[in-house]
Amino acid sequence: MQESHGECLDLSKTSARLTTGEVVPTLLQLTIPMIWGLFSIIGFNLADTYFVGQLGSLELSALGFTIPVVMVLGTLTLGLGTGTASALARALGEGNPRKARRLATDSLVLALLIVSVLVVAGILTIEPLFRALGAPESVLPLIEDYMSVWYVAMIFLVIPMVGNSIIRATGDTKFPGLIMTFAALMNFVLDPFLIFGWAGLPALGVKGAAIATLISRVVTTIPSLYILCYREKILDSRLPRLSELLNSFKEILYVGIPAAGSNMIQPITGMFITSMLAGYGPESVAAFGLVQRMESFVLIIALALASALGPFLGQNWGAGKKERVEKAIWVSVKFCLVWGVISAAALGFCSDFIVRAFSDDPAICTVAVLYLVLVPWTYGLESVRLIVNSALNAIRKPLPATGLMVLRMFGIYIPLAWTLSSIYGIPGIFWATCLANLIVGLLSLFTLWRILRSTFPEENKGEV
Repeated sequence: MQESHGECLDLSKTSARLTTGEVVPTLLQLTIPMIWGLFSIIGFNLADTYFVGQLGSLELSALGFTIPVVMVLGTLTLGLGTGTASALARALGEGNPRKARRLATDSLVLALLIVSVLVVAGILTIEPLFRALGAPESVLPLIEDYMSVWYVAMIFLVIPMVGNSIIRATGDTKFPGLIMTFAALMNFVLDPFLIFGWAGLPALGVKGAAIATLISRVVTTIPSLYILCYREKILDSRLPRLSELLNSFKEILYVGIPAAGSNMIQPITGMFITSMLAGYGPESVAAFGLVQRMESFVLIIALALASALGPFLGQNWGAGKKERVEKAIWVSVKFCLVWGVISAAALGFCSDFIVRAFSDDPAICTVAVLYLVLVPWTYGLESVRLIVNSALNAIRKPLPATGLMVLRMFGIYIPLAWTLSSIYGIPGIFWATCLANLIVGLLSLFTLWRILRSTFPEENKGEV
């Protein structure tokens, strides 16, 4: 599969591995490295929460206010990576390595351009943005210390995040998992030194946590670029024609914009919920920030499976093997429903012990435990939503997923949270979370079933 212009990437083995063989073992091989990688990156956030929590409830509250903004920018980059992986995996399944190289290269250019603009805007609007989110005067200086550094770190997040999406699209989930693990370990080691001033370093508090994040991101950018340039040789050194560049942007953004929109809706919803909880005191915001990070940790299996499902579905869709697509989706859905019940039972039983490991503030513990007793019973259908999003993006049908997320935010979650909180207070907000997860999870499942039924006529199904 050698081509001109110095293009020397042989993708045939990668494509064959994902479009042939047993479906379930292949999914396991893709998912297991991603479980460890996502475990590490979520542990990255939990480490920040744990060490900052030792400073006091005010500092933990400041971190809680930053979570929705951090998630918005992170999910924007993730959306661009999703669009890249979808287009790239389908190009590999079609046997078109030149198109794959062009898409990979142009995706990094596009992501850097978009994130650079957002970072500048973010730095200039820290104070008014967080005032709008309900942050009190006592917390604003801590937020500014954290976010002024974190925004800079965002520039160095985009290359490994989009780069790892490129590598996953080829069927390699091991290296992205290693990169995420290394970043988490480095952050965990640096956090106490910079936050508390170990080994004679200045005690920087919450700003130290942000600096640890920045250093970890800068260091992990280097191996990502090395793998893309020298091992995979998937970056095209040719200067593209304007038409090529625009075609790549169009292909990436066709899935990337709806995927980013879908991903951003959840943290934007989190901003509204954070603003509501701010009316009950900073301890409620701190508790919500704490359980959000725990929630990501618990959903790690579903997140890993959804991440692994994308390249599998994309390559098999591009190769025209639709029955393998169907089988992979329904196996994943069944697994998520079972996993949801198991994780809910475990969290309900251990909630008090887990929360007290992060904070001994009674107000924080009461709110966090209440959340963990109620909401996890809807994690099964929330996991199904993640699988449906990944599936629809992989087969180039992102708009239904975005529509479901818009419905969740504007039609279900926020109206219910507003109404129920006025009647029941904080428990009403958490009951609204449960109802939103249940309703949207079921609608997602029904939507996917309808799309698969209408898209896969019997005569076009391939062999498993």
